[in-house]
Amino acid sequence: METGKRQKVLLLGIGNEYRGDDGAGLLFTRMIRTKISGSVTLKESQGEGGALMEAWQGYETVILVDAISSGAPSGTIMKIDATKQNIPAKYFRFSTHAFGLAEAIELARALKTLPENLLVYGIEGANFSPGNEITPSVERSVKRVVKEALHELLSRSANDASLSPADSG
Repeated sequence: METGKRQKVLLLGIGNEYRGDDGAGLLFTRMIRTKISGSVTLKESQGEGGALMEAWQGYETVILVDAISSGAPSGTIMKIDATKQNIPAKYFRFSTHAFGLAEAIELARALKTLPENLLVYGIEGANFSPGNEITPSVERSVKRVVKEALHELLSRSANDASLSPADSG
């Protein structure tokens, strides 16, 4: 990124707020909304692959948050730099779409349309049954990811005055 150029940044939360911990990504966008200012865009998605590829088109940096099920303890956070490694598709399977996050990333990689920076946070869920209650361990992890994402934005924007947290706490 050249100095002085405004970087297009997207924070993208994925999930279904009516399936318990699957709403973790949406909770992320709702929590971070009050903590950022500048040229950061916030979007929410249910996780359909084509919609994800369209959502991140034109952005240089994307930070994406979704619930996962890997068998780890509830609230465990998996952080993946999707520009450098593959996404374990078996963990991101709570979408009702056959073409979801992992598939969208791999297709975009093959088409050379991945954002320059694509950071994925997966938060281990415990309860994916109908209802909008998020378990306390997942909620605590979402709060940690909000802080990490703010830190990530600050570190990436050292030369970009358009990115600034409204409240770093």
